[in-house]
Amino acid sequence: MRSFAIFLGLIALGFAGIILLGYPAWLLVSPLLENPKFSRIASRVGMLILLVGFVFVARHLKVADRQSLGFGLPAGKFAREVAIAFLLGALLMLLPVGTMLLTGMRDFEPGIAPGIPGLLKLVLVGAASGLVVALIEETFLRGAMQTAITRESGAALAIGLTSVVYAAFHFVAGKYRVAPADVGFGSGLDMLGEVLQGFADPLRILDSFLCLTAVGVLLGCVRLVTGNIAACIGLHAGWVMVIYVVRETTLPNPESPAAWLMGEYDGFIGWMVLAWIPVIGWILYRCYDRRRKMGT
Repeated sequence: MRSFAIFLGLIALGFAGIILLGYPAWLLVSPLLENPKFSRIASRVGMLILLVGFVFVARHLKVADRQSLGFGLPAGKFAREVAIAFLLGALLMLLPVGTMLLTGMRDFEPGIAPGIPGLLKLVLVGAASGLVVALIEETFLRGAMQTAITRESGAALAIGLTSVVYAAFHFVAGKYRVAPADVGFGSGLDMLGEVLQGFADPLRILDSFLCLTAVGVLLGCVRLVTGNIAACIGLHAGWVMVIYVVRETTLPNPESPAAWLMGEYDGFIGWMVLAWIPVIGWILYRCYDRRRKMGT
């Protein structure tokens, strides 16, 4: 649990940086920008603190090497595993997407007809976004954090704890707006209160939180079975890409009898996706267990 506490402390340090250093950074940087936004400057400060802190924490816990971070495969094989998992993840995400469309939980936007070039653009943007997000989150969570906790407390606890943190990350969001003239030393605390507002009503996010926790467990198990994070990155990115395309081309239908199965958090992740997780997990287990036995 010591490793877990250290990582939680690192996250708390990033939040503290927003509170304490957001305003000084604003005073230093805003005169250099044409349209300065406090939220953007303060969030960059928090990210920088997390990045620098992550390097020190990873070295302190002896998880800074490629093997511990999940990058132990040769570069070519790692990229191939990411690509295979990306395609597999995208195909598996079509199961809940198809359920949503068949039950009328989501409908295509009126007049939507992106054509092949437009659809390809959506896929490329979603894939690029998914790969960036997946690389960062999987390196931090399934790479350093899961490895460190596994060495101390075993794989089961490591997967469980990192999955809860993974789910919680998704609710640290919100748009904090403040006029430049109103920015003050307390703006960092105000911003933090805004981005953590999702936790103010736990029941509202319960379905999405449980679903994301289950996804985290699934990814943690993939990391355990494969011994690296290549498949985790690919699966994660594939799911993000499909969800992005679906959000850009369809709308939630609150009139559907099954609408309650969609998460209010984002109109997608909820009870219905959670119900598909065991099926997706079983398919992934069969795929990767077979590949492991075949030595591929």
